[in-house]
Amino acid sequence: MGGATHAELLGRQGLDWLLGQARETETGLGWTVSPADDEVVHSLYQGTAGVVPALLEGWRHFDDDRYADAALRAARSLAAGIDTCEDSSLHNGLAGTAVVLRGVGRLLGDEASASAADRALGLVRARFDGTRWSDLFELMFGNAGIAVGALACGDTELAVLAVEPYVRTAEPTTHGCQWQHRPGVDSRLHHISHGTLGIVHALAAVGHAAGRPDLVDLALAGAADVVARDEAGPEGFLVPHSDPQYRPELIPRYSYGWCHGPTGDARVFGTLATATGDPRWTLLADRCWHTVTRSGLPQRLRPGFWDNNGRCCGTAGVLALACDRVAERGEPTDFADVLVADLAARATVDGDGARWSNHEHRETPSELPPRTGWAMGNAGIVPELLRYARLGTGSEGYALALP
Repeated sequence: MGGATHAELLGRQGLDWLLGQARETETGLGWTVSPADDEVVHSLYQGTAGVVPALLEGWRHFDDDRYADAALRAARSLAAGIDTCEDSSLHNGLAGTAVVLRGVGRLLGDEASASAADRALGLVRARFDGTRWSDLFELMFGNAGIAVGALACGDTELAVLAVEPYVRTAEPTTHGCQWQHRPGVDSRLHHISHGTLGIVHALAAVGHAAGRPDLVDLALAGAADVVARDEAGPEGFLVPHSDPQYRPELIPRYSYGWCHGPTGDARVFGTLATATGDPRWTLLADRCWHTVTRSGLPQRLRPGFWDNNGRCCGTAGVLALACDRVAERGEPTDFADVLVADLAARATVDGDGARWSNHEHRETPSELPPRTGWAMGNAGIVPELLRYARLGTGSEGYALALP
């Protein structure tokens, strides 16, 4: 079976498994983090909101209304949970819910979902204390994520409101600036999920969209600090997780995925290239790709090196970057082929569909239960398989691209 055909089949089987894990709620459909759990979770990171983009991808790719119907029912559940959701962030709260509801409204013509997205963003705006929404002050769970979520929903005013506090909280460094990701922590994180580059990504995107060159300039200062920490030049790009190392007993010094490595760094450099028109950012993204493709992944070279199949810090996230480079630059699919073959080899496939488990090398047994959501589960893997299957067709984008 050809790579694209096999990837498409796995994507279909992954969707089958996700549909089989749906739980009926009083208002629609919801998903738990993993099959053994009882509580339906609404978050983008590991719950219902993260499953909806995979369903929309399946609907568009296969022209199968089962997936659209499930997405609509999930949107009803998300809308019903808005008023009781205390978190405002992109990955755990209302900003992420708003992005998904806005996507359902746009793609499926559902006015109720669009209206619910507005309500969610209204609550987010009302909770702003003038500086932040929570202790976390970064992309996944803080201001930067709320900013890019608001921008994705078309609310540029809220996006600017969310990033402006970074102007007065920036800490000057020898080469640029950085930010504290939470109070009471001396470590400064560097990458997209919780560190400087996540804030840079938001500042550059919002500054470019809002015509605010001061915000783009601040993004450039943050990026300069991270670039100065590179240890793999001149051909590659590799920056440590943090300085001083945050939780060294648990977290490796170097990673290669979306969250804390050159996969995510490349996306930020792409945002800076768009915001500035400066080709040096494209060259830095190329250096990130050089390091990723020569790191040894997706092989499991040692415990803890590459234990995740998912979107956030695993193989699916790297596949997303690989597909970007094929679609946008006409590059060969060689490395994408390797990544898809690895996902295929690690899938559990049976009458329930296909799903993937991750590993925790510090625990016994190390095999974790399969998860449903965007960050670590099937919902983050399925869209990448289907996108890979479409490479070369001219329709390589996502049905609903998450910010």
